[in-house]
Amino acid sequence: MLHLQQKGGIMKKDLFILQKSELFTGMGEQEIDSMLECLTAVRKQYRKGEYIYRAGDVISRMALVLNGTVHIDKEDYWGNNSLLAEVSAGELLGETYTCLDCEPAAINAIAVRDSEVLLMDLKKIFTTCTSVCPHHAHLIQNFVRVLAMKNRELTRKMEHLSQRTIRDKLLSYLSEQSMQAGSAAFEIPFNRQQLADYLSVDRSALSKELGKLKAEGIIDFQKNRFHLLMQEKTRGGVS
Repeated sequence: MLHLQQKGGIMKKDLFILQKSELFTGMGEQEIDSMLECLTAVRKQYRKGEYIYRAGDVISRMALVLNGTVHIDKEDYWGNNSLLAEVSAGELLGETYTCLDCEPAAINAIAVRDSEVLLMDLKKIFTTCTSVCPHHAHLIQNFVRVLAMKNRELTRKMEHLSQRTIRDKLLSYLSEQSMQAGSAAFEIPFNRQQLADYLSVDRSALSKELGKLKAEGIIDFQKNRFHLLMQEKTRGGVS
């Protein structure tokens, strides 16, 4: 990937992240190098608190996170914030609005710690390059898979939000996190305020419900590390 390094683009140390990303899965170094050139990839750094996209922006390039963490959130007319998703290394953001031809974004994407992203021209995925690059079909398949996975994540969140009580929302979310981790003990990516925003509930009410669940012996936790206790099995599960 030498020529991109010379252009100030992607560096060798990021090859592992790219190969593990869903967009470039199954591709070797030379294939990735070729596709990054086709997509006119540009590397950009963001400080903690900086916006990658703001609501109202017309997004022309999607971003792949190389390192750091980005939160996708949305504010309503009164300034109430809802956390929609967390995006970490190897994951994409902005791809939906890039496909929507000049429709302003309705979300914010903000770096919650110092981050680096790779900005890419999504539309060039669907355009045959002048060198008749043989990797486009592979990239298109991977991109469709990314969209399918994001749709699955949205469905999971809707399942949590559809629960009627804060308790049920919490147990639905924690159950799903436990199953993803393959363990009753796991860490979640959110602090209390972020978790409250993600589940669209009041933070104090969330903390109160967590305390109740802990007192009842259903869960245990320390900061963002949780443990689902065996007693919950006799209660019919946490989903």
